[in-house]
Amino acid sequence: MIRYADEKWDELRFVNFRPEVDKRDGQWIDVALEVETDSNTPLPEDIIEFSIVIVCTHKGHPIQAVTLEQGCDSEYQLTAAEKEQIFAYIATEEMQRAIVAAAGEDVK
Repeated sequence: MIRYADEKWDELRFVNFRPEVDKRDGQWIDVALEVETDSNTPLPEDIIEFSIVIVCTHKGHPIQAVTLEQGCDSEYQLTAAEKEQIFAYIATEEMQRAIVAAAGEDVK
């Protein structure tokens, strides 16, 4: 994770995701993820109640990843490698089914 304006960062390795999938509107599905990291790559110590919201299309394509602390925008952003891990999870069959199910009748 990279803190805004910092030149040093650490790559997190995610080992578990706890998703909550919600239809936002006729265009977007929000996938809120609580994450668990590998013990060798812990979250920064100053982070409290960290989560990630992945904004997806109704067909399951991830468009944006937003980091949150206590439900508000975080001063940390994800690295490219961290986004790859998350987007690979979103692409799993289980998550794609959950996203399509949340979209309901709007899926074409």
